[in-house]
Amino acid sequence: MSEPGAPGFVHRPRRGAELFLLLAALVVGIGAYVAVGLGVQGTVPANIIGYSGWLAALTIAAHVAVRLVAPYADPVLLPLVAALNGLGLAVIHRLDLAYEAVDKPHSFAQQQLTWMTLGIVLFIVTIILLRDHRSLQRLTYTSGAAGIALLLLPFMPIVGNEINGARIWINVAGFSFQPGEVAKLLLVVAFSGYLVRHRDALALAGRRVLFIDLPRGRDLGPILAMFAVSMMILVAQNDLGSSLLFFGLFLVTLYVATERPGWLVVGGLLFAGGALAAYTFVGNVQNRFNFWLHPMDYYYESPGSGQLVEGMFGMGWGGLIGRGFGEGSPSSVPYANSDFIIAAIGEELGLTAVMAVILCYGLIVERALRIALISRDGFGKLLAVGLGSIVALQVFVVVGGVTGLIPLTGLTTPFLSYGGSSLVANWVIIALLIRISDQARRPIPRMTDLSGTFDSETTQVVKLT
Repeated sequence: MSEPGAPGFVHRPRRGAELFLLLAALVVGIGAYVAVGLGVQGTVPANIIGYSGWLAALTIAAHVAVRLVAPYADPVLLPLVAALNGLGLAVIHRLDLAYEAVDKPHSFAQQQLTWMTLGIVLFIVTIILLRDHRSLQRLTYTSGAAGIALLLLPFMPIVGNEINGARIWINVAGFSFQPGEVAKLLLVVAFSGYLVRHRDALALAGRRVLFIDLPRGRDLGPILAMFAVSMMILVAQNDLGSSLLFFGLFLVTLYVATERPGWLVVGGLLFAGGALAAYTFVGNVQNRFNFWLHPMDYYYESPGSGQLVEGMFGMGWGGLIGRGFGEGSPSSVPYANSDFIIAAIGEELGLTAVMAVILCYGLIVERALRIALISRDGFGKLLAVGLGSIVALQVFVVVGGVTGLIPLTGLTTPFLSYGGSSLVANWVIIALLIRISDQARRPIPRMTDLSGTFDSETTQVVKLT
């Protein structure tokens, strides 16, 4: 039997497998919602029929759209994100009940369900309107300019808004929105289109140092420009997480495009130097490092390390298998429904649930890399790698910060955390991956010449090589 991606191998649509996995994902989401009601209130939630029906309608609508317009798409991506989104809604609802008990705002789960609805609508619109991902390559420089413009929007005096020390928000018609969430999608398109055109020049070797071919000095312009943008985000917006995300995203895409380890060396040195300078001159970054290294010493400070310490105590209380919904106090952690939702899961569902969540993210990244491997065009390969890297980097910096592996960065956990701009943008990421995978797994059409018919797979492979 031929291997996937090899000439002669034909992918099956596998929409039946996707539907089966989606039903399992619904069991996870709806089951967690019921468990919250039983654990916290001792009864099944009164709105369970309406909630479960709406959740099922959303996921089935997404499945039907994929079945109709992207029948050869990857069958695992949609069920994975549906399970994560459903679990996130249940945990946010559990926190809402805790907030309600102490008379705090408590409508976050309902708002998140609304954002999920918008995200799935945009998911469907994207896969219907974008019939060929390669058309995005024509928007390389437009996407780059638009992405930079969105990153600068929070600095505008009228729409820009600073929340919790980070100036990464804008106010539009009474709603707060993070333009950086859209900017990351546009910049991935820009990076992929630029590197497809210029990777041959960027792959040329320069001076050899310790068995590693460093890039030529004349080719350092793109990485220096992206480093400057990431430092601007860090210094001007006080946003360590987004700075790390954008620079790491460009570095990974550049390495994959050129296959030169020297770029990783240069990028690593630039990031280390930038981090040292930021620690020395930027007070917010210095505080985050101090909270990370000595959390107990800053527990009573303002700003302090109380969020990190409470989260770690909660996860310690949860142990291996957790105490169950309603048996912990995850609401004692500030912003538990957004920045620290992993800590809330660890406290009441235990380390086992946290590992299961991380495994789901690992599978999403693995499927993105698999899509990149079988993609038939260079732009699709880099775009899939970039989209998968967004998820991988976000999960690493969020989970690493919550567990004390690295300093806190302030990013949200994809599909789990409360936050409309992040959730909607991540659903569009999955739509793009679905579209690329459908193009990659679709059987290659047969061609006809004067002598009869012949299979064009060999011709296609030769052209790409």
